[in-house]
Amino acid sequence: MPDALQPPASVKTTCPYCGVGCGILATPGPDGGVRVEGDPGHPANFGRLCSKGSALGETVDLSGRLLHPMVKGKRTGWDQALELVADTFARTIAEHGPDSVAFYVSGQILTEDYYVANKLMKGFIGSANIDTNSRLCMASTVAGHRRAFGADVVPGCYEDLEQADTIVLVGSNLMWCHPVLFQRIQAAREARPGMKLVVVDPRRTQTAAAADLHLPLAPDSDTALFNGLLTHLHEAGLTDSAFVEAHTAGLDAALEAARLNLGRVAELTGLAAERIADFYRLWAGTEKVVTVFSQGVNQSGHGTDKVNAIINCHLLTGRISRPGMGPLSVTGQPNAMGGREVGGLANQLAAHLTLEEPTDRELVRQAWNAPRMADKAGLKAVDLFQGIADGRVKAVWIMGTNPVDSMPAADAVRAGLADCPFVVVSDVMAETDTTLHADVLLPAAGWGEKDGTVTNSERRISRQRAFLPLPGEARPDWWIITQVARRMGFADQFAYGSQADIFREYAALTALAAASRQRPLDIGAMAGLDDAGYAGLEPVQWPVRSSGAADATRLFADGRFATLDGRARFVPTCVVRPESLPVARPLVLNTGRIRDQWHTMTRTGKSPRLSQHLAEPFLEIHPDDAAAAGIVPAGIVRVESDHGEALLRALVTDTARRGSVFAPMHWTDRYSAKGRIDAVVAPRTDPVSGQPALKNTAVTVTPAPMAWYGFAVLNREPLELAADYWAKARTRKGWRVELAGVAVPADWLAFAERLFGDGQGEIVSYGDPATGRHRFALVGADGVEAVLFLAPEPVTVARTWVVDLMSQPGADIRQLLAGRPGKAGADRGAIVCACFDVGAKQIAQAAAEGCETVDAVGKRLRAGTNCGSCRTEIGRILTHAKPAHAQ
Repeated sequence: MPDALQPPASVKTTCPYCGVGCGILATPGPDGGVRVEGDPGHPANFGRLCSKGSALGETVDLSGRLLHPMVKGKRTGWDQALELVADTFARTIAEHGPDSVAFYVSGQILTEDYYVANKLMKGFIGSANIDTNSRLCMASTVAGHRRAFGADVVPGCYEDLEQADTIVLVGSNLMWCHPVLFQRIQAAREARPGMKLVVVDPRRTQTAAAADLHLPLAPDSDTALFNGLLTHLHEAGLTDSAFVEAHTAGLDAALEAARLNLGRVAELTGLAAERIADFYRLWAGTEKVVTVFSQGVNQSGHGTDKVNAIINCHLLTGRISRPGMGPLSVTGQPNAMGGREVGGLANQLAAHLTLEEPTDRELVRQAWNAPRMADKAGLKAVDLFQGIADGRVKAVWIMGTNPVDSMPAADAVRAGLADCPFVVVSDVMAETDTTLHADVLLPAAGWGEKDGTVTNSERRISRQRAFLPLPGEARPDWWIITQVARRMGFADQFAYGSQADIFREYAALTALAAASRQRPLDIGAMAGLDDAGYAGLEPVQWPVRSSGAADATRLFADGRFATLDGRARFVPTCVVRPESLPVARPLVLNTGRIRDQWHTMTRTGKSPRLSQHLAEPFLEIHPDDAAAAGIVPAGIVRVESDHGEALLRALVTDTARRGSVFAPMHWTDRYSAKGRIDAVVAPRTDPVSGQPALKNTAVTVTPAPMAWYGFAVLNREPLELAADYWAKARTRKGWRVELAGVAVPADWLAFAERLFGDGQGEIVSYGDPATGRHRFALVGADGVEAVLFLAPEPVTVARTWVVDLMSQPGADIRQLLAGRPGKAGADRGAIVCACFDVGAKQIAQAAAEGCETVDAVGKRLRAGTNCGSCRTEIGRILTHAKPAHAQ
């Protein structure tokens, strides 16, 4: 076959989203697009992908990309930009000392990038002021692991989820946030119906709805629940005395701190004593228990104690490092683990070595030939941005993250960056809420263009491989960092020719650390990989020891831990009384992720299908709390704390816990008027880990009195959004926009003209001034270009149907302005399955036609057959669709 007719080759790479670390087959097309499929040979996902992973091909276009270095908003060359960064950092250090500069990096960058950034800051600048957005998601787990095991090590693996008889999910909406892992659990439950699933979460999430037992405990009462479990296990005679005596220390002190009776646990958690007793009996009566924990545990003012309270229960019963049992932390980012391994946190060194330990520092100093090693912990994320605000940090380099949106007290972070003398941002996007404050912008390579390694939640190293050319002048992060290091005078120690050179150096350092400091992290066997071996590296779980010692799927199986005496530590954990909320702030704000968006939407916001399920920022609130505040469903609400405010759409639902509200973290000023929820979050942190408490802020929620509401669909991005509330999302042909305003515009036609922009054509309008309802359409040479619906209450048009009709050529203007289909029209309803674009009304219709189960709907519509994260929602639609006599 001639070369021109050869089918494009698929490239094995790794998904850039959560810590599951799914393998992907990416196939570039001749039109610049990419076909994305799950890699059936990857041991994390075996071919499965979630909705976000499946939509990756829609996110690799160059719209909005940062393609050239920029200084003060003007394009420049790489040499000029790099010289400016190096000179300014060097001058700042000379004038104010090494702690006057900082790096803030990201779990989105690769291990090799992380390694050289950490090396430059800690070994050559001489400060530990390098922290990462992983501080926001997993720092409490790091601290808990180090206290219990002596090192930040996840002892188990994903296989344990399939081998367990009971799985406890704590603070984890796994169905939405780690869908592929949840699929593995569900498949195991179907194969072994006796397997039980418990969910510990204040909200009745989609995951909780699928559980055998849901414990909707009061916010931040997890430690009380697990301290009560520890007490119960001990009093029930379930201590594994042989294991405890041979392999642990500190039990008596932990038991003394944990001593709680059932009534006291019920009081502290707000749970019924009977439900707690059911949980304790299940945990005690099942040997093979895996306790999975995530952000609900970590993002707390005492998250480290929560982690250790969980680990204590597993140590007491010896249920650790054996098949189907143990604590399992699941990370939020694709390379949160890799960053932790190379010392990306401000209180760590590479290879899991300890910054405060002189022997560890000397080992790293010699390996790096470093001139001045940092000898104390640097500023952790919240403190780092406070240091920027108060002038202690005078130059900062932000890599691959968006702290103006993701940090707590985000308005203060924005103000600090605006006043900082020198801000460098390396990113893939030209305009984020953070890049707007950059003096220097450096174009970084994105997913599909960069090459290196990541480590997932089960310690598995996988390759991210490039399958697209570098666009414009974009460069890999490791190259950018090393070029600055060379210009700062460290050319010899940063003379890497490729990312493979960096990987080999890091692997060799892990072998040194393992040999001299007994660190479990050891990939020394890969230090000798040549370039071809690195290029072809298959997914591998560490350790991969150069000593030739047997590798282990589960660590600590021999009972020897990473402490000096080899014993695991029971850690006394404090039960914190629930804080009394101030009268002015009667609700607790919980923040987190939703199914189809990622972080601050710089990638997922490009995908039309990922914006169909939930297209605007919202606040979940219990009906009782909504009624007490005068909040109506779909109205706009103002969420206020002592730190800021946000405007969100009210989602009144009994899935929320009374007294608690939930808002997603994703919306930014790029996609909404005032949806940045982290502007509201208090900058309170865990005293051990420094992780911010992103799930517990006292707030007031009140109706935002809007005089009008609007919904628009346009074939071009709206240029002017003259509304107090707005949120925009991509469609397959253009954009959809939600609008609301405090004051009614004097001229609705002029308003529509501004919204529609400079599109050519005629505006057709229908209005009823008496009721305040108006409809406008822009009709051009190729048909309807835009429509706008206005009303004095939330607009009730069939949104998905309007969006679908607008994407079709020759759409009928009368149908569009009607806002909903006639009897013969097909309205999919709100999208439920993002993978296959299946709506609620299609599912209800399938139920009416005889589909009685989720699997039956899947066979007919494909809904729920890919990532599975919509299956609970499909089940709820089926339940409501059943005739009353059948329920």
